[in-house]
Amino acid sequence: MNWTTPGELRAQVQAWWDKGKILAELAGGEAVFPRRLTFITPCSGEIAEQFDAVRRWIQTLSTMPQVRFVERDFRHRLFGNNSLPSEAWIDSAEAAIALLGKRNDAANFRQMLATTASTQPTLLPWLQKRPLRALEHHANWQRLLAVVGWLQAHPRPGIYIRQVDLSDIDSKFIESQRALLGELLDLALPAEAIDPGATGLSGFNRRYGFRDKPERIRCRFLDPRCAPLPWLAEADLTLDAISFAAFDPPVHRVFITENEVNFLAFPPVEGSLLIFGAGYGFSALHGATWLHAKAIHYWGDVDTHGFAILDQLRGHFPHVRSLLMDRATLDAHETFWGREETPQRADLRQLTHDELDLYNALRDNRIREGLRLEQEFLGFAWVCARLSRVIPPP
Repeated sequence: MNWTTPGELRAQVQAWWDKGKILAELAGGEAVFPRRLTFITPCSGEIAEQFDAVRRWIQTLSTMPQVRFVERDFRHRLFGNNSLPSEAWIDSAEAAIALLGKRNDAANFRQMLATTASTQPTLLPWLQKRPLRALEHHANWQRLLAVVGWLQAHPRPGIYIRQVDLSDIDSKFIESQRALLGELLDLALPAEAIDPGATGLSGFNRRYGFRDKPERIRCRFLDPRCAPLPWLAEADLTLDAISFAAFDPPVHRVFITENEVNFLAFPPVEGSLLIFGAGYGFSALHGATWLHAKAIHYWGDVDTHGFAILDQLRGHFPHVRSLLMDRATLDAHETFWGREETPQRADLRQLTHDELDLYNALRDNRIREGLRLEQEFLGFAWVCARLSRVIPPP
């Protein structure tokens, strides 16, 4: 028997719920009901041959008062005139909600609709479009609307999130809800209060006019004679991006390395400054226009991500040269070859011919699958010898 069961009928209604269609109708969206369900019934031969089974099947359907069954009459040779469900319908959202046991969820969503209509009516279309996502945040909905209202009253406030003064709302709440707040604020705020160039969670503060925690740059002098003050000669310095932009030390070249141990152990180099890199983040260096007048050498891992970082750095400083990221260095350290679990696959546009050849060989597994050489495994003597080709030590 393949006659439709109560569980299968309920599953069809559940699918409408899972797509958000039932709640969307409550929010004024496209009408879903009345709606006919897919309903397979016994054929004439099955009625004649399996009459008791058919009666039991009909009895199971009687447990679903929320479903309206359209019946058709038939005549049985022994039991005379009878009727049989031939169609199954859900006539209203209320019937669907009752069938699924979702009355509390529906009541919570109606409460959200009422609150939004009275305080932030511009967000009603979002509730209609994203009802299930909204329902997940029912407990915090009024707090979320309060944040939206505060930013409407204080567009681009120029303060830290910690300084937002709202009852029962702290900076951790706002930070934890940035993704959702971003969707709501984009609808509720005027265009002039939004920076379209700032996107994603990391761009939340800039997008809506909050202050960001200052980006910091860690560096040290490789030639103590270049330090502007004696006590800075051996210092491990950390500067915010604004201070670093105004720094402009009397050096001729700058090295950037991604490994902290290499940063600390880097040998002396005449007229040079060393920067501890930040992976894919070079926005802190962008404002230091004095770097354009210095020779820059980037030392990263010999793997696809190392070359991708180099490619990105050249987007800020096109004259950057790679250091210790060549085939000879890779071959000389075969003992320390490792595996890159999630290699880059993109085509990189800002590598030199030799860099691109090695990148493609790594990306396409021409040497070995997932090959990488992390910079901390390079022999110190090898590093010093290569550096001597750039400039002799002081």
